[in-house]
Amino acid sequence: MKKPILLLIALAIVTTLPACGKKKVPPPPPPPAPVAPEAPPPAPAPPAQPEVQVDEYARIKAMNADEIEKLGLLSPVYFDFDSADVRESERATLARNADVLKKYDFLRVTIEGHCDERGTIEYNIALGERRAQSAIDYLVSLGVPRERLKNVSYGKEVPVCSESTEACWQQNRRATPTVTSKTS
Repeated sequence: MKKPILLLIALAIVTTLPACGKKKVPPPPPPPAPVAPEAPPPAPAPPAQPEVQVDEYARIKAMNADEIEKLGLLSPVYFDFDSADVRESERATLARNADVLKKYDFLRVTIEGHCDERGTIEYNIALGERRAQSAIDYLVSLGVPRERLKNVSYGKEVPVCSESTEACWQQNRRATPTVTSKTS
């Protein structure tokens, strides 16, 4: 009886041993399909036609005086208390204004003299006149023709600030260039 059991065990081993063999390796995946070459990027758009630039001089000359004034080409200059002397720090502003007036030689400008609220009406009218004249004299010294400039004094009557503080008074002590007309 031992032999049949041994035989049966041997038979079981022989039949199961081949089943323990190597596992099947799956075949490698097929190579990817050839990729079509990318289309080249589109050619850059042709450069836009340059805009016809209207000459700045002609463009501004075609405007009326009010439109030119709104462009803010000219800047005010400021003065010390009770003084009509052009400050050293304000000379650069007047030089820029002179450059604008020489570039646009058709502009006629009124220089408005202003004062702060301190002092009498009469005194401030006279001081505003001197401030406007000082600005005109400086512009003329830089080459702006005198006949294109005129002055007016508003004294303390046209403040830009109405508080009674030094910072506010400083804003009111000024000579303001205003484009009032054009030459033909």
